[in-house]
Amino acid sequence: MKWKKLLPILPALMLAGCATTSTTFTNLTPLQQPRNADNLYPVEVSLQTTQQSLNWNSLQPFVLVNNQLYPMHRTPLMNNRWEGFVPVPPGTNDVIYRYKFNYLYNHFGSAPKPGSVYSPQYELKITGQ
Repeated sequence: MKWKKLLPILPALMLAGCATTSTTFTNLTPLQQPRNADNLYPVEVSLQTTQQSLNWNSLQPFVLVNNQLYPMHRTPLMNNRWEGFVPVPPGTNDVIYRYKFNYLYNHFGSAPKPGSVYSPQYELKITGQ
């Protein structure tokens, strides 16, 4: 008898379930790196998402440091991994950064729409002189 009460709202529940997506960032960068002469430090991230409408070919990955975007590129031979470099000035021992992905997603009945997603913040410690 209770299921009959749910029957009228079942289509709405099904649509809500389809609209939910999850995106997971896996930061593959070590928590600390030794200081180097060029003050550029490699970072790498893996992206997983359940958003089926996402156009993977449109992804534009960046690493965001102090409100500055630095482009990343796809890791060779990998489908969902990107790498780039974070600048850390001499005398600075740590940097806070996060990843940003711009993309297009397919939208029913119209042209693809732009979207973006941000990772949580991460901290990179620089050791040595």
